[in-house]
This record gives sequence, C-alpha cells and structure tokens, in this order.
Amino acid sequence: MNLAVKTDKSHYEKGSIRNAVSFALSSAASNAHQRFEHYTGICKKFEKKYKMTSAKFMEQFDAGKLGDEQEFFDWYAAVRGLNLWRERYEILSGASV
Repeated sequence: MNLAVKTDKSHYEKGSIRNAVSFALSSAASNAHQRFEHYTGICKKFEKKYKMTSAKFMEQFDAGKLGDEQEFFDWYAAVRGLNLWRERYEILSGASV
C-alpha cells in the first residue's frame, strides 16, 4: 500500500516534510509500543492470578462462562487494549516515508 502526503500547499522543502512525517510516524510507533507493553503487563498479571491465558479468558468471557466480577471486565478491557495497540504498533512500525 502506498500513502501520499500532499505538499503542494506547503512552503517547506520536501526533505523537511519527509523528516517531519518520519519523526511523527516514529513517535507514534513508540507511543503505541509503550501502550502495548502496558496492556501486556496487565494481562500477564491476570493470567498468573487466574492461571489462564488471555485468549482462553476471552473465549470463556464471551461465552458467559465467567462471573460478573469487576476484575473480569478490567481484564476484558486490557485484552482489547492490548489487541488495539499491538495492531497500531505493527502498522506504524512498518510504515516508512
């Protein structure tokens, strides 16, 4: 996939624009990685506590086989965050200018 940056209305040189966009992508990828690591840590704590992988937890949670404990909703949110930030990190870290 190719993405384009419109620069025809900018008075900056293309090299400066490329550097700025590259920096923005790199910063966003770094931020996404930090968030991914944050949610990974949360999920690992739940996995250790409940002796179950997050994938197995999601399967059981979605099937209604677990209770309504607040921690299960917190774990669910952490797994969703983990998946979201993993995807964003993979996309952003693979992008180049």
